[in-house]
Amino acid sequence: MTIQRTLSIIKPDATRRNLTGKINARFEENGLRIIAQKRIHMSLKQAEGFYAVHSERAFFSDLCEFMCSGPVVVQVLEGDNAVATNRTIMGATNPANADEGTIRKDFGESIEANSVHGSDSTENAATEIGFFFSQTELVG
Repeated sequence: MTIQRTLSIIKPDATRRNLTGKINARFEENGLRIIAQKRIHMSLKQAEGFYAVHSERAFFSDLCEFMCSGPVVVQVLEGDNAVATNRTIMGATNPANADEGTIRKDFGESIEANSVHGSDSTENAATEIGFFFSQTELVG
């Protein structure tokens, strides 16, 4: 058993449709604990900083604008193999390709408006968590 932490973002399309509780229930039902959480409205500067790894990609500007289009919920999930568990719960990036019963299949509207973001590795999880949270905000 490897206890890990991962970053989760409930995106503007999901917060706009009041899906935060339903999405969080999926995490908790699958053994992940929410150990830090806050609802924020990202600035363009924050979005550009967070997604800087994608700055050379064609979708970068649209992604940053979308993430600033409404409130998001940033949170830290903790549990056994949290990164992989969260990615399984979320499903494929494109909701059309996501497995039945995943968050993106059930709630995603498009590749961009796919309701959730999750870290793709333990290394990126540590970086992403540090972008939004101080160590004192992580309450396990």
